[in-house]
Amino acid sequence: MARIAMVYHSGYGHTAKVAEAVAKGLSEISGTQVDILPIDAEGNLPEQAWVILSIADGIIFGSPTYMSGPSWQFKKFADASSKPWSTLLWKDKLFAGFTNSASMNGDKLSTLDYMFHLSQQHGGIWAGMGMLPSNTKAATRQDVNYIAGVSGLMTVSPADASVEEAPLSGELETARLFGQRIAQLAQRWSRV
Repeated sequence: MARIAMVYHSGYGHTAKVAEAVAKGLSEISGTQVDILPIDAEGNLPEQAWVILSIADGIIFGSPTYMSGPSWQFKKFADASSKPWSTLLWKDKLFAGFTNSASMNGDKLSTLDYMFHLSQQHGGIWAGMGMLPSNTKAATRQDVNYIAGVSGLMTVSPADASVEEAPLSGELETARLFGQRIAQLAQRWSRV
């Protein structure tokens, strides 16, 4: 059994929708336990969430991209993770990340880079997308990995789109497949 904790912040609900799709993919791989740990509007997690993070085999980070980086609530969580960092409590865990923003690019890579470096501070092992982009002339926004994430999952929710409208179904399918990949890797990693 591999236990994966997904810790994320969502400002308007779009990132939470992506987290749900990732969790669906995680849960589709038998032998995977999924713990969903939303960061609240004040940037806090309940104490029990920190316990779950300490025993998880893998940790998935999620945050919207605001002004070329993660939300301040996610940064507050990252700063609070200095406590487990001080004892290398998360060392050798599998890590991955996802982000959502209003623009196609929106400097999402900066957010994923932040998450990657946070994982490395903790001595973790980072897993990227592991899937090819949809980058042919025939590709559409509904295709898997149309946004062409490599380091982690990237999705788009236009600034005027409701949670019902965005992200698009192709991006949510990409999120589901990303969840499956991380679950499969976590199971392999937990057997090492």
